[in-house]
Amino acid sequence: MTDTADPTEVLRYTAFSADPAGGNPAGVILDASGLDEAAMLGIAAELGYSETAFLTAPPADLGGESGRAFTVRYFSPKAEVPFCGHATVATAVALAERIGPGELVFATRAGTVPVSVTGSATDGPGLRATLTSVEPHVEEVADADLAEALAALDWPAADLDPGIPARIAYAGARHLVLGAATRARLADLAYDFARLEALMRRLDLTTVQLVHRAGPALFHVRDPFPVGGVVEDPATGAAAAAFGAYARELGLVPADAVLTLHQGEDMGRPGVLTVELRAGDSRVRVGGAGVRIA
Repeated sequence: MTDTADPTEVLRYTAFSADPAGGNPAGVILDASGLDEAAMLGIAAELGYSETAFLTAPPADLGGESGRAFTVRYFSPKAEVPFCGHATVATAVALAERIGPGELVFATRAGTVPVSVTGSATDGPGLRATLTSVEPHVEEVADADLAEALAALDWPAADLDPGIPARIAYAGARHLVLGAATRARLADLAYDFARLEALMRRLDLTTVQLVHRAGPALFHVRDPFPVGGVVEDPATGAAAAAFGAYARELGLVPADAVLTLHQGEDMGRPGVLTVELRAGDSRVRVGGAGVRIA
């Protein structure tokens, strides 16, 4: 154990980076048993990160090693979300600093999410957490909804990459995947916040996953998140898991593949997400480093 602080303290961790100035920051409350929904939402809003994770005791039937299973709820500054990848990684790293690396099990609104933590909090490259998604799926997006998304983004249809066709992908939360034909198109993001938020609420989307392919297994991504009250998410584990399922289903990558997603560079918070696909296993694994923010 490296920290004996009050478990109700709001901890701050970044995920998908070993640098506190990179990746996506998340709040973590290790004991939220005394908090109701209004209190959780208030803490998340005051903190202002895209998500804050709140831990309580696990359900009796969750399984997992004693003391290493938890119920986790995720709140953005505006609402509860069913699942959040970066806050899962941040929470797993926070727990590993206190109870050691190894296997964890999280009960989330989206389902059961196993997380494996490797490394050391004091030696070498630090701690790294890898989550295994719930069962993913991919669905078509209506032409009118795609047109509305492009209008809100102010993206001409000609700027889309036809090799990355628009779809809605799910791996714990729903994301609209859009391909950018060039890196410059992806870098130029100035969208109509209210218009995109309205569309996302109607389609029950958590983020829009904007993707530029830079190589066979290398992608740059950005994630507008207006439904959470945040212009852009710096590193989005749930969207990375959804994109992994999407890329496999559409044949963009082999059934066995390890993808590297770079996110946050255009925001000045670079992060790296590793997405692992395994033949014969439909679930997606998303991993990255994590570190406490002083």
